Amino acid sequence: MKTTPLHSGAKSVSDDSAESVSGIAKTNARISRYMVSPSVLLLLVWMVVPLSMTIYFSLIRYNLLYPDDNGFVGLENYEYFLTDEGFGAGMSNTLLLVGAVLLITIVLGVLISVLVNQRFWGQGVVRVLLISPFFIMPTVSALIWKNLLLHPVSGVFAAIWTFFGAQPVDWFSEYPMLAIIIIVSWAWLPFAILLLMTAMQSLDQEQQEAARLDGAGPWALFYHLTLPHLARPIAVVVMIETIFLLSIFAEIFTTTGGGPGYETTNLAFLIYSQALLQFDVGMASAGGLIAVVLANVAAFFLVRLVGKSLTDKN
Repeated sequence: MKTTPLHSGAKSVSDDSAESVSGIAKTNARISRYMVSPSVLLLLVWMVVPLSMTIYFSLIRYNLLYPDDNGFVGLENYEYFLTDEGFGAGMSNTLLLVGAVLLITIVLGVLISVLVNQRFWGQGVVRVLLISPFFIMPTVSALIWKNLLLHPVSGVFAAIWTFFGAQPVDWFSEYPMLAIIIIVSWAWLPFAILLLMTAMQSLDQEQQEAARLDGAGPWALFYHLTLPHLARPIAVVVMIETIFLLSIFAEIFTTTGGGPGYETTNLAFLIYSQALLQFDVGMASAGGLIAVVLANVAAFFLVRLVGKSLTDKN
């Protein structure tokens, strides 16, 4: 009489259970892919179709005033855009705007975050008021600054100037780029405050107290403890703000219209001007692709900067 060991039956049941679980996992993964595929396909079409059309228009002569004259011109649109008199001004204004706003928002953001981190009456209300401008639409904030604050006749600053016997300043005529920098900095300062203020909450209080007992003053605490602790959040602020500041448009369109001349024309407004003011779709498409390349190069280095900051922190 032939007998079968008990452990072989148990092993067979175990193998069947493992195969069943594996089959269920594969089925679930297949179903998940099928369910996600429509959204992925839609996103792909949403990205590829506009990009393909932009590349196509950048290679042909296409002006809305002369729709029939649309022959292939190769890289001619790129050459015209790069040699246009507004390109140099647009690039320099873009870099100036990004650099100035980053400097203002980071310096003031760090200082305000350190101050607000101290306990005082009404601390919660002050924090809400500090971050509230970030939720105002750019067009609305630009109109507020243009008509209520910086207006040379009826603005708040003009009233202050007049009160002290000084001549009111016409900001958008005399200092247009400075006015744009002030408006954009006011809009993005709350973002820096929010991130840096949140980072301040994780600062080790025991370490600060130990440093105070060792005789460290406020400046030593800030320089040796607070500032190194904020290095990583500052890198994140620089990365995110730079990506968005490269495409600032609403504030310029609402206040100065890129003028006087090219004084406040950045790269985004120059592309808009080519497309919707001069109706040169081909040249605007070439400018758009150049802007995309520059933005991706900037994003590449900024991501590496943040990654290095995270690695050094760890």
